Amino acid sequence: MSLRLERVRRSTQLRILFFSLFFLSSSAVFISRSQSLPAQDVAPPPSSVASDIFRIEKLPVDGGAELITLHARLDGLQTSEEQKWVPLVSVLRDTLGDLNPENDRLRYLWPLTYTRPTIKQRISGSIPFLYARIGNNKKASGKAPPPVMDLAAPERQVWEKIFWTALQNVLLDPYGLPIKASGHSYRRNVTDYRKSHVIQALSVLSLYQAMKGSVAFSDAEMAEIQGRLLLTDKTFGGLIDDLHLQRYYEKKVTSTRDDRGHNWELLRQQAEAESLYFEPLQMPDGSATHALVWIAKRDLATKQGQRYGGRFLNISDPWSDKRLLHWQGYVETRYFDSESRPVASDSPDAQPVEMIPLALYGLDNPKIPMLLVDFRDTLNPKKREMSRRVLEDVARNVLTLSRFGDLPFFLERTVFDVVTGRRGMDINQPSRLRTYSQLKLLLALNESLDPQLRQQIDHRLEKVSLNPLENDLGAEAKLAREQYQTLVAYAQRRDGLPAKLDRDRRAELVPSEHGLPAQIIFRATNILSFGKYTHREAEAPDMVAELSETRLLAYHTRFLRQVARSTPQIDVVWNLDEVKRSLQFIAEHGPEADTQAIGAAAKIFRQTEDNETRLACLESLSRIPNRKAKDELLRLSQDQTMGTAWQEMISAYLNGAAKPEEPLAASGASGATNRVEQR
Repeated sequence: MSLRLERVRRSTQLRILFFSLFFLSSSAVFISRSQSLPAQDVAPPPSSVASDIFRIEKLPVDGGAELITLHARLDGLQTSEEQKWVPLVSVLRDTLGDLNPENDRLRYLWPLTYTRPTIKQRISGSIPFLYARIGNNKKASGKAPPPVMDLAAPERQVWEKIFWTALQNVLLDPYGLPIKASGHSYRRNVTDYRKSHVIQALSVLSLYQAMKGSVAFSDAEMAEIQGRLLLTDKTFGGLIDDLHLQRYYEKKVTSTRDDRGHNWELLRQQAEAESLYFEPLQMPDGSATHALVWIAKRDLATKQGQRYGGRFLNISDPWSDKRLLHWQGYVETRYFDSESRPVASDSPDAQPVEMIPLALYGLDNPKIPMLLVDFRDTLNPKKREMSRRVLEDVARNVLTLSRFGDLPFFLERTVFDVVTGRRGMDINQPSRLRTYSQLKLLLALNESLDPQLRQQIDHRLEKVSLNPLENDLGAEAKLAREQYQTLVAYAQRRDGLPAKLDRDRRAELVPSEHGLPAQIIFRATNILSFGKYTHREAEAPDMVAELSETRLLAYHTRFLRQVARSTPQIDVVWNLDEVKRSLQFIAEHGPEADTQAIGAAAKIFRQTEDNETRLACLESLSRIPNRKAKDELLRLSQDQTMGTAWQEMISAYLNGAAKPEEPLAASGASGATNRVEQR
């Protein structure tokens, strides 16, 4: 017993020592919490034409589908005019070969810069505590590029993630520190590599949507894509209902805009207080995602020894740095008037001033601007980038601590996350990966940056990268072109994408042919076989027609649920003809309708004053052979607020009568009786 107590005591001491050393070393270079400032709107730049930056290409795929690819003009690449156009994102839309958009379904999404790592990159990615890039993937594999997700089956990623976590804990962790650490390191690098390209794809699609280019996706499809991409960061994000995607995406966009506006003003005020110059870097749509801080070379001689606070800037004192007096790095000449306002070079009172870049910041981080590039100290942002990884790797692989299995560690880590995250310290920030991915896209799209400055930023950015699987900007553009050619060839082969599409359709029919117990067995078999086995229905001549009916039923059910959840008074907000059309479709396919359609029809009945819409709701509920439908009709018939005439009408539907005993005209619902009598 004494030996056990001694081990517990030593373990506790190690944890306390670890967190103390880590926090003390961090506090020497990191700052305290930020002030709360109101968010400011970013003024957009002059409008630009979306076709000058983006273009859409649609390629038909045999079997009734189309491959939609978004190309972008990357002016940041030092290449020929033709090679500046790079395919970035491809999406497969399954149309079932008709022109009805209601039965379309989005399938796979490919960020074309996302490729299979080389053997060298995979080996490096499994080395514990290796936080550096080791080189580029110079050539695509020649196989069909890997998609990051199946938009029609996002739940697969949830079960795969759970399965790989369990596999790591059961098979690898018991074999000791080297194998355990290698497994965790590799899975972390693979996950971060995929996540960074998901962020790039999301940024590209959001930018294209903001630029209002040619319509490639409907609003509902764009909300589905962007919502699903955002939810890949969540453990159970793939299980979120499609109905919540639009709201989740809008909430995230609003939060990001608030963070950007807050950090814009915070960084600008602090730069001006320290006699430095603030310059936002904008995407083509006018959104400022990053910012540069400069120092005027002429001020170095006159302000030597000036007091420097450095709060929120996280860089060393420039006024006492002798290197800046003899700066050999990048210098840019700007022009200012006598009151230090920027003017054009041909202005009468223009004075040339040599400007030295000090740092580049990301504006998406909550609470405080995030330092990404320090032009005098590359290791400074590297340490901040490593802070989260070191903390997690040492705790998990060296001290064998877990949030779920060790209560003291859970409490200590929670306190540490609160201090570093909620208090706005530029350390241990999970949003850093997103900000770096967006910066790479900005460097590729922003043509206002001087090529030498862009090259320096890109070079320093690659040094900060921690993931051995990552490639630099030029390599990613080359890989994207090669992978797009491979994808097009794969889409045109009958045994390629068309065959995969056919298999996907037959797998899509499983829920309509089998009950929940069988579906659970099929899913478990798929996971345990590492995805090798997927149950599919046999091919049938009417498969496309059955799929179309299933998708249309899902479309109308989702629409009715959206109507029911939106407002208590749907008559003013929604087109009731569309609502009645969906209710009629549910009534015609009552045996296949689910409980979600039942709940939506019953709720719409209570939220509308339109008699025809109410009758359509009753018609739908009466045609669904489900106990819940009968219960909803019974509850409606017992609702005293409906009035006697409507209660009798609902009872008639509930009892299957051809028509009610009393006409509805007595309750002011004239015109509805004829429809009931026709039953």
